[in-house]
Amino acid sequence: MRVPVADGDPYPFTVQAVRQLGELRFDRPVTFFVGENGSGKSTLLEGIAAATHLPTVGAQHIDHDRTLRHARDLGKRLRLRWRHRTHHGFFLRAEDFFGFTKSLATQRVEFEQELARIEVEYADRSAHAKALARGPAASSLRDMTNRYGEDLDANSHGQSFLKLFQSRLVPDGVFLLDEPEAPLSPQSILALMAMIGEAVEQGAQFIIATHSPILLAFPGATIISFDDGAIRTVPFAELDHVNLTRDFLNDPSRYLRHLFTTANAEPLS
Repeated sequence: MRVPVADGDPYPFTVQAVRQLGELRFDRPVTFFVGENGSGKSTLLEGIAAATHLPTVGAQHIDHDRTLRHARDLGKRLRLRWRHRTHHGFFLRAEDFFGFTKSLATQRVEFEQELARIEVEYADRSAHAKALARGPAASSLRDMTNRYGEDLDANSHGQSFLKLFQSRLVPDGVFLLDEPEAPLSPQSILALMAMIGEAVEQGAQFIIATHSPILLAFPGATIISFDDGAIRTVPFAELDHVNLTRDFLNDPSRYLRHLFTTANAEPLS
């Protein structure tokens, strides 16, 4: 995967990681993009999503989403080579997930209101006529329930996310995830990792932008760092995210003393 960049090109081609992007190989089932905000990891992931034309979850299709216009510009310049081309999979940004659950809840209410209206309007008609009238709304509601459960929006964010994620997984798919840990507790992140592992066994491939040290520990994954404007593969044990988290948990009071110089930070137990 390469992207040609010329002087004077606008964003996202001003991002250092994009400007110096060479060939990236995704030889393993799971690849992580890691780096500070603004380093370009999500920008490149969105560009890949645009280049693959994968469907989005919880938002407009990437070909029409105004917030992803820069991703389409980048996607047009990416040169992708596939070992096995697939059109199965999806692109999911954590920020779109919350809107998606609200959208499902709204659709459910509309279907239920339509069924209630038909009950009243067709009260004096035959059962056959009522069944025909109920058909479209009842079928849509049944399909929604079979796929997402009784009420996805009624669950906790973590439960809803995992249920949505699992419902969309298909064998041999390509899945692009941007910070999927956002709605998840540490325990739910472990559940997500288990789902990813099961999907990998069925031929799936994942490219994930994340800040989560837990998720980054996925066995056998490739980790690509975007920090300092350089794209390079980094071992898990050498990641700043991992070492900072480990050091903080080993001695939080040491960090808190530096953070809160005007107050006495009590040691945590």
